Amino acid sequence: MDILDLLRRSEGKTLEFKRDLSSSRGILRTLVAFANTAGGILLVGVEDETRSVLGVVDPLELEEQLANMISDGISPRMVPEIEILTWNQRHLLGVQVYPSPNRPHFVVREGLERGTYVRVGSTNRCADVELIEAMRRVGRAQAFDEQPMPDLDSEAVDFRAASESFANVRRLERRDLETLRLTTAHQGRKVPTVGGILLFGRRRETYFPDAWIQAGRFRGVDKAHIDDHREIRSYLPQAVEEAIGFVDKHMSHAMDIGMVRRTVRTNLPPLAVRETIINAVAHADYAQKGAPIRIAIFDDRLEVENPGLLPLGLTVEDLKRGISKLRNRVIGRVFHELGLIEQWGSGIQRILSSCREAGLGEPLFEELANRFRVTIYLAEQQRVKRDEKDQRILRLLGSSDGLGTGEIAESIGLSPRATRTRLARLVSLGLVREIGSNVRDPRRKYYTSR
Repeated sequence: MDILDLLRRSEGKTLEFKRDLSSSRGILRTLVAFANTAGGILLVGVEDETRSVLGVVDPLELEEQLANMISDGISPRMVPEIEILTWNQRHLLGVQVYPSPNRPHFVVREGLERGTYVRVGSTNRCADVELIEAMRRVGRAQAFDEQPMPDLDSEAVDFRAASESFANVRRLERRDLETLRLTTAHQGRKVPTVGGILLFGRRRETYFPDAWIQAGRFRGVDKAHIDDHREIRSYLPQAVEEAIGFVDKHMSHAMDIGMVRRTVRTNLPPLAVRETIINAVAHADYAQKGAPIRIAIFDDRLEVENPGLLPLGLTVEDLKRGISKLRNRVIGRVFHELGLIEQWGSGIQRILSSCREAGLGEPLFEELANRFRVTIYLAEQQRVKRDEKDQRILRLLGSSDGLGTGEIAESIGLSPRATRTRLARLVSLGLVREIGSNVRDPRRKYYTSR
């Protein structure tokens, strides 16, 4: 483990700080959540709020105590990597947990139903029955939308609707329903899959009442005043196009007239809008109940959210690097054949690049409760103004392995007090990290944020 890199980061989906082992239940919950979600590192000996490095006493004894706590307190059993780390003459314990193939793990004292946790941001959330079942499906390498629906027959899939959706691609034959996994063989019968009903089910809303899209245009920057709304309940491929059309209707359009041709400009990049809506429909967790896919257009942003956290094992950082996991294989396969999905795992990359090309701020990707939201801002976010002294501080820190206040003050020609004021402001803006045992630690150092 890179101790300096860990100390420079903030707590999040894959990192948590603990002062000591006094809260055994909280530690077990965190380790369970890491194993059930995307893995992570627990660092013991660091105060979580201030990130002051306090260290631990007798790290060897504490290491054994922690190993026993994990062995006795978590089921199924897991064996994380525990490492004694040294920083600034202090000892810390680092616990590395990897995404587990034996999900769901749970806290023994709380039991499976109440003690199974997942990581959402920097918090641990108790998993509900649907999420626990999703973990089991991951262990079986099975997607929810591939499951058979044995109480129905194959006629529950509207072949005519499917054929019309494929009309511009190819002629659809009835045998193609099984190839596309819209139907499957089950105990000697052909029955629809969950994906078949979600995509082209004659009575989809009977079985999946939340598989629709709620779209709204709001005046201002909150939901106090709604100007237009629509409930989109068509078959999913058609619903995608209708949802894109709704957003396009409420975009502002401007005309640039050149010497040869005219071009239309919009306040939202059409490619980003399209990819965001397609991703929401293709990756929604349709096993969840309670809320549809939602599209909200405000004066300053577009929000698109779908039920379901990121697929287990993924983080927002993974998405930005082009790493992707398809939650719904049947829906993904059909969308790919229909040309809605061009290339696996490239949607987020196209959203990011099209927003950059349009001069907009980077979209926000976030997990909220049991949903995933993408926010595209309509105007470029104001850049924080930094004068030459601030720029020099950032350049100094960028070319060093950390500097103290006195070293920085001497280099930029300011008093230590004035330098501390600047550093505090840069820390509050997230541009600089400070690491030390406490605020008065004479060996406290500053680093650039990553």
